This record gives sequence, structure tokens and C-alpha cells, in this order.
Amino acid sequence: MPNISGRWRQAWVSDETANIDLINPFMLPKKKEHPEEKSGLHPRNKHRKRYDFQQLIKSSPELRPYVRVNEFRDESIDFFNPEAVKALNKALLKQYYGIGYWDIPKNYLCPPIPGRADYLHYVADLLGSMQPDGQKNKVPRGPQIKVLDVGVGANCVYPIIGNREYGWSFIGADIDPVSIASAQKIVDKNLSLQGQIECRWQPNPKHIFQGILKQDERIDLSICNPPFHASSAEAQSGSVRKLRNLKQKSIAKPVLNFGGQSNELWCEGGESRFIGNMIQESKQFAGSCLWFSTLVSKSAHLKEAYKALQAVGAVEVKTIPMSQGNKTSRMVAWTFLTPEQQKSWVQTRWKESS
Repeated sequence: MPNISGRWRQAWVSDETANIDLINPFMLPKKKEHPEEKSGLHPRNKHRKRYDFQQLIKSSPELRPYVRVNEFRDESIDFFNPEAVKALNKALLKQYYGIGYWDIPKNYLCPPIPGRADYLHYVADLLGSMQPDGQKNKVPRGPQIKVLDVGVGANCVYPIIGNREYGWSFIGADIDPVSIASAQKIVDKNLSLQGQIECRWQPNPKHIFQGILKQDERIDLSICNPPFHASSAEAQSGSVRKLRNLKQKSIAKPVLNFGGQSNELWCEGGESRFIGNMIQESKQFAGSCLWFSTLVSKSAHLKEAYKALQAVGAVEVKTIPMSQGNKTSRMVAWTFLTPEQQKSWVQTRWKESS
């Protein structure tokens, strides 16, 4: 390579013609100015600040090979690399939640931790709003609060965060035996999670609560992040579109940076039908759960959800907006209990929680 000095910097472009390109340093992107906190995330979310990669590497040295300085002179990882994303998740779960072992099978969903935490903090606020006047908005804590995670996945992230943040106990349900085995392994290998999270396989993919909740079993809350898409082709198309927008170039065959099996990404009828089926089945367990809830990724699906909730006779419905960066979502929660029944539930089930 020629020796070039002065205000011009040399850069080697590795392609078939092995060109040498001269780049004016003043044309490089300016270092981005970032806000101190991600204000869109819930106030209690531990991930409001930018990632401190050096601290994360101290907690989880296996993250080190994936951390680089990007074109804006910020430390980051390649979020298009599934292995880098998984290494980041391991580090975050260890640093913030004390999880020593966490892993998932190849090609299974590796979810963004901050967004998962946000859902849990918002449902915690919902439960806090149920407290009597003297403790109004104080989040109930402890294993007396029992939560069902519909579609726990191989990653078990919702139960992990919910238990480590609030001490809640969880039932993690899934139709995929591999996911259940993976989630159970995570529980078994972390002493702090043992006895706090119970993984249950759903043998009938057409059912949600049936076959999971036992007779006379009571839960305080159900949570769900339903499959987004209506078919494999739609899921693939959505991934291509997302990557094209992020990379600003054509993508022929996408690599799913956050992974995902078919049952994690799509189902017949998509998100809208899944939520509709869940609402309909929840009626059969009207007295078994204080608040049912689900994420709704597409605002266009709200109308059908409200219609279904009216049809089953939900007593109260709440819609809570959520945002993460440029992504806007919302949580819909419903209960079949009257205000008097809700008050009685809290007084009898939560009396030992603080």
C-alpha cells in the first residue's frame, strides 16, 4: 500500500478488484450525541442508560470478541450477528439479574432484554394500582404473586426478570417441548430461580389456559407476547423488510439476529387471531386470574381485541402504551372480576406480600 500522509487517510477496500480508496476524514460521520437515558422505557427499567460494554465484559468476558467501535466512535456490537446478540443477553442477565447460566438452542428466539423488562414493569404498576389506599401504587412483591407466562420460550426471560425484580413466582407454559426443556435447564442451573419458576408443557396447541392451569389454581396475572405473523412467508418478508430498512440495502436471505422458531414468530391467523382465541378462552378461567394481559404489536388489531373483550363480558379493560426507541407498542389487560371481587382478591392473596 502506498504511503500517504497529511490530512488524507488511506483505507483499504477488500473486494475483487482490491481498490485503494482515499477518504477525507472530514467526511466521516460525526460522533453521535446520545441522550443520557432512553426516556421511552419505564422509569424502573434498569436499561434506560446506554450499555456500559466494559462493565458488561467484566461480568461476562465472552462478550469481549463481539464488542467493537462503530463508525460513530461508540462501543457496540453487530446486532445483525445472532451470536453477538446472544452474548449481549448473557452479559445483561448476569450483570443486572444475577443469572450465572443462560443459553438457548440454535435458532430459538433471543429477545431484547430492555423490552421484556418494560412489559413486566408496566404490569407491576397495574398490580400496584390494586393496592388499598394506604399502599396505593406500591408494587406487590414476593412469591405470593403468581404469574403465568403464555409462551415462555426457550429463553425464559420474562420469568427471570419478573422473579429477580419483584420476587414473583411463575408458571412458564409453551407448546414446544424443546423450549420447555431449555427453560427448565436455565431454572435448574440457577439456584436463585429454583422453586420460583415452574415450566409446563402445553400438549394441545389449540389451547392456551386449558391443560396448563390446574383445577382451583389461582394466578394473579397472565402475560403474553403473541406471535406477530400469520405465516412463515409473512415472517420471512417482515425480516427482510426490517433488515433492508436498517442496512439500507437489498437483503436476499435474512439471518434472524434475534432468532425464532415457527411457533415463536407466527401462527395461523397471526397476532389478531391468537389474541382473540386467548380472550375467548380466558372467559372459562374468569375467576382463576385477577388480570389477563397481552402485548399488541399492531394498533390495527386493537379494534378486534376490544370487540372480543366486549363479547366475553370483561368487566374492566386497560390499554397501556409502551415505546422502545422508534417502536411503539401497547399492553392490553382485562379482568372479569368486579371492583368488590378485586378488593377481596387483594386482601386475601396479597396480605403477606410487601
